[in-house]
Amino acid sequence: MSRARALWERVPAPVVDIVLVAVAAEDVWLTMWDHTRLGVALATLGCAALVFRRRFPLGVFLLTLPIALTQEVALAPLVALFTLAERSRSRPLLSGCVAVTAVASSVPWPLSSFAEAGRTMTLIDFVYSLATAVAPVLFGQLLQAHRDLARRLAEIEEAREHERALHAQAVLARERAQLAREMHDVVSHQVSLIAVQAGAMQVAAKDPNAKEAARAIRSLSVTTLDELRTMVTLLRASGGRATELTPQPTLADLHKLVESSGTQAQLKGQLPPTVGTPAQRALYRTVQEALTNVRKHAPGATARVEVWQDGDHVGVTVANTPPMRPSLSLPGSQHGLVGLRERADILHGTLEAGPTTEGGYRVRLRIPLSGD
Repeated sequence: MSRARALWERVPAPVVDIVLVAVAAEDVWLTMWDHTRLGVALATLGCAALVFRRRFPLGVFLLTLPIALTQEVALAPLVALFTLAERSRSRPLLSGCVAVTAVASSVPWPLSSFAEAGRTMTLIDFVYSLATAVAPVLFGQLLQAHRDLARRLAEIEEAREHERALHAQAVLARERAQLAREMHDVVSHQVSLIAVQAGAMQVAAKDPNAKEAARAIRSLSVTTLDELRTMVTLLRASGGRATELTPQPTLADLHKLVESSGTQAQLKGQLPPTVGTPAQRALYRTVQEALTNVRKHAPGATARVEVWQDGDHVGVTVANTPPMRPSLSLPGSQHGLVGLRERADILHGTLEAGPTTEGGYRVRLRIPLSGD
């Protein structure tokens, strides 16, 4: 049916109107009994008016009413009534047009023959004519409702796409702001050490040139720290409100994270103390996101968190068993994994995530030992 409708919609509107005029004229010619000049003129005018039914549906309907007087079931008034119902939203108007069509179709013409037809037959004709007139109106209203529903569905889908795009941008912006804060912590730590060392050199140096160089290094370090804090504050500001720079978690917080995750999880393995601060935060965030996904999408499953070292690289693997009970239907757009992959790329590492052969899920992060 959809294919037939698609083919029908491809037919140009003027061609459809001309075909309807021809069919209506043929209907009038075969069934009309009033072949006087006035009857033929009114029938011709009503059939020809169907060409303008899309622009003037009410006027065309009124022009086709005389045809209903000369036929029990006339095609032209029904076509005009369908077009009016398809384009009008006035229920009182449509009800009145249906009643007028039923009256015109059931009242004997000329009126002098009313006594011959009788009240009973006229009433029966009126009921049948009323049912016949209601049909195109219902079909036209149904087509109008279908178009309205299709338009609303398109608007809803467009709004959902816009909402998804905004959500993705918000998630990425939040993750990048988090990375900016962590970058601030790392860089400020290093630059602070440079400033301290430069201050010590400035005090201990005997040579005036060395003392001046140490003073310049210390001054530049302090200026860099101030500019870095200002830049990060601007990056993390949301709606003009500054955000405080809070301490970030490290590997020492992994045990507490696993214990408070709400999931039956075990932590295995150890890492050397030489793991860089950015690498520690990346490992922590990966475990945090993976355990959150286990709790959300695999209720009742157990998880295994393993930190490991492979030469000059360190990493963490979080694997969970299949869920023990059905999970709630929660959105899973994997924006958290997008942020983890961004973090891994910045640290020149890799992140792998996917289902296991046993029906569970595994997340594996591998980054350089220094993580700088």
